[in-house]
Amino acid sequence: MYVAVKGGERAIENAHAWLGEERRGDRDIAELSVAQIREQLKLAVNRVMAEGSLYDADLAALAIKQARGDMIEAIFLIRAYRTTLPRFGGSLPLDTAEMACERRISATFKDLPGGQVLGPTFDYTHRLIDFQLAANGEVAEAPSRETSADPVPHVTGFLNREGLIEEAGEGEDTPPDLTREPLEFPADRSLRLQALTRSDEGFALGMAYSTQRGYGRNHAFVGELRIGEVAVEMEIPELGFAIEIGEITLTECETVNQFTGSKTEPPQFTRGYGLVFGQSERKSISMALVDRALRWEELGEDNVGAPAQDVEFVLSHGDNIQATGFLEHIKLPHYVDFQSELELVRTLRKEVEEARAAADMANQVPEAAE
Repeated sequence: MYVAVKGGERAIENAHAWLGEERRGDRDIAELSVAQIREQLKLAVNRVMAEGSLYDADLAALAIKQARGDMIEAIFLIRAYRTTLPRFGGSLPLDTAEMACERRISATFKDLPGGQVLGPTFDYTHRLIDFQLAANGEVAEAPSRETSADPVPHVTGFLNREGLIEEAGEGEDTPPDLTREPLEFPADRSLRLQALTRSDEGFALGMAYSTQRGYGRNHAFVGELRIGEVAVEMEIPELGFAIEIGEITLTECETVNQFTGSKTEPPQFTRGYGLVFGQSERKSISMALVDRALRWEELGEDNVGAPAQDVEFVLSHGDNIQATGFLEHIKLPHYVDFQSELELVRTLRKEVEEARAAADMANQVPEAAE
């Protein structure tokens, strides 16, 4: 037994060494630096920060390098590291109306105050491979960029003036923290939104797509999608007031959904909401669609049995770290379990064969008697 254990340890060490060699790749090619990943693979970095629940571009870039580009593995590394960090306190709620927007669009209002700001987007690009990038061609510099220093009001506020959209709820004073407490059901909206922003982008996208295809009766318009920097403030007890401790880039999406009304509420529009670290448009829109689908009960709507309306199904399967752990553990040794299954199948097959043999014998007895 001792020899087997030592042999297993040596095999694992060799596998780790081989992994490091594969991660480095051809040594005749310059090594990819963390700064290069941070600056040139920003969307991947943003995803790792969002689903890892840690806003640190350098650490996210390092995790991507260590994980050889495996996003879920990088997210796992970030979450594991996050648990080692001390917590000094909580920040004040972010005021996204004060966001310095570099991108702000609305699919519902053409002439919105402040104008449509396209910003850096793939929306209007031709999906053609740019071979100039392979030749390390220089990219033309963009025109001077300006972000509005003035507060930019939310588009839904214009609908709110006429009472055409539900009022945004104030929420709880101190919502539960999913990073410190296990997920429990029933889950209120603040907890659902936390789970959705940490959920796997592909899973959230699939759930959102299902609502658009009729599995949840959720026809939505993008009221507003905005990307920009928001100040983070924290109250310092010794000072007696809040100070700004930094700025973070966020993507915020508010969808506008039709609502036929109820016994207490007139027909109006309702909201779906998504907020994600970095530039993560696909994730924030997906999050807003799923958020709206999960609100069927509080809005007095019918549950049509759609997956996106089942809060336990959505929240229990959206976390890619939990899903990966449960999925990938089956490739680890299960020798004892399989041997028991093997013996069971052999026993069942033996019983079937014996029953068949007995039936054949019974069928042959009358013939012999004649």
